[in-house]
Amino acid sequence: MSSHQTSQPISLRQALRFWLKLGFISFGGPAGQIALMHRELVEQRRWISERRFLHALNFCMLLPGPEAQQLATYLGWLLHRSWGGVLAGALFVLPSLFILIGLSWLYIAFGHLPLLAGLFYGIKPAVTAIVLQAALRIGGRVLKNAWLWAIAAAAFVAIFALALPFPLIVLGAGLLGYLGGRLAPQQFSPGGGPTLTNASYGPALIDDDTPPPAHARFRWPRLALLLLIGALLWLLPMGLLTALFGWQGTLTQMAWFFSKAALLTFGGAYAVLPYVYQGAVEHYGWLTPTQMIDGLALGETTPGPLIMVVAFVAFVGAYLQPMFGADQAFLAGAVAAGLVTWFTFLPSFLFILAGGPLVESTHGELHFTAPLTAITAAVVGVIVNLALFFAYHVLWLHGFAGSFDWPSALIALGAAVALLRFKVGVVAVLLLSALAGLVVRL
Repeated sequence: MSSHQTSQPISLRQALRFWLKLGFISFGGPAGQIALMHRELVEQRRWISERRFLHALNFCMLLPGPEAQQLATYLGWLLHRSWGGVLAGALFVLPSLFILIGLSWLYIAFGHLPLLAGLFYGIKPAVTAIVLQAALRIGGRVLKNAWLWAIAAAAFVAIFALALPFPLIVLGAGLLGYLGGRLAPQQFSPGGGPTLTNASYGPALIDDDTPPPAHARFRWPRLALLLLIGALLWLLPMGLLTALFGWQGTLTQMAWFFSKAALLTFGGAYAVLPYVYQGAVEHYGWLTPTQMIDGLALGETTPGPLIMVVAFVAFVGAYLQPMFGADQAFLAGAVAAGLVTWFTFLPSFLFILAGGPLVESTHGELHFTAPLTAITAAVVGVIVNLALFFAYHVLWLHGFAGSFDWPSALIALGAAVALLRFKVGVVAVLLLSALAGLVVRL
């Protein structure tokens, strides 16, 4: 008997209970979420083998979008066809969406109160340290040689000094990576993803030698149908928004902007945050720099993908300029948050459902990683710029002409030491920083 026949099939109801639970406990960013899925599905439940799990993860790491959510979608699809993937991916996101809508409303309605103002006073410096940690973490994984360091430095100069748009930096880095992969391939080999063990945990339902199920075999008609459905799922709501509010309407522009952002999230949520900042704060004026920092803090303290900070951006932007009337501000914010979540995650589902059969058809190495390695190197420089932007707005509340905020600087330093030296978790650092801010302000 082959190893995969020793495990009992998993019912869709069992799977849904797990994916719903995961949606409420998936703290810790993508690395923590991937490690949690590995422990639950590979080590304990034995739904999938180590090798098959890592193969799926490698594919998700190559895609734009939140890799942990895409991995959940992929595993749900592998276990229970397309609907299994859709439900797994949706349940990974929906708890975070509803929690963030509630927190965003509390922030707008009561954020000026001394208690909440004190908590956010402490959280903002911690967010600066968290963004810096993200740059160091990604840089340590990717910047393996002088070529990649040079790309990171060039990206920093491009966005900090030249104010070039983020998509242009991504395209330039991808082109450099393509050329570098052909001229010096050893310099542009992937830096590697999350480190997981290679231990054997016994037979799994989907084992190393388990053939792909019938629904996971590539077929051109299925791919064409998926692309058609995906196009309709994007075009119909976009057309409806344009008909109701016009192309320049707030909701329409949010849908269009975050559709573009969804295709630029190489390297995780921190990579797309500078693009979101450029658009939401500088171009559209949906929220202020301070509100952007507060939104990132809320995103860090809730389960689910960090890219869900886009729901906060949309809620605040629509709440403050309500298109349904002044007495329907909450409805406008909630609708905007839901719409932006739809347009942000739709490409992720299509990438997995369309690309999964191609991945399952071969378990060899994936190619074309050199451009993505260069893009990730450029992302490091962009994130360093984001950390400096946050530091400026936190430590000099009234610009360089104003006074330096020493309490904020000490909280930021303490958060950085806790994160980098003592490896304290992000949520714990945010809670301790919030308490410190409350003590300072009250």
